[in-house]
Amino acid sequence: PARHLRPAVAAVVTMQEDVLVVDGLTTEIGRRAGAVRAVDRVSFSVRRGEILCLVGESGCGKTLTALSIMGLLPAAARITEGR
Repeated sequence: PARHLRPAVAAVVTMQEDVLVVDGLTTEIGRRAGAVRAVDRVSFSVRRGEILCLVGESGCGKTLTALSIMGLLPAAARITEGR
């Protein structure tokens, strides 16, 4: 269902040729009182022709960052800040 999908990024092509911009992305899992902040104010940009790798320990938020960007979060998760 598309009701819980919300775009997390602004894809823009500018003079610097940014094709993906993520600014202050925060994603939480669970209800407000017991919510866990799985992605905390992540920001990055990717220019045309660049390759970006997200690297980190297991459980650090790599997958939820990618799911947030694609608008494919599970029903229990939500973007609370950023774009």
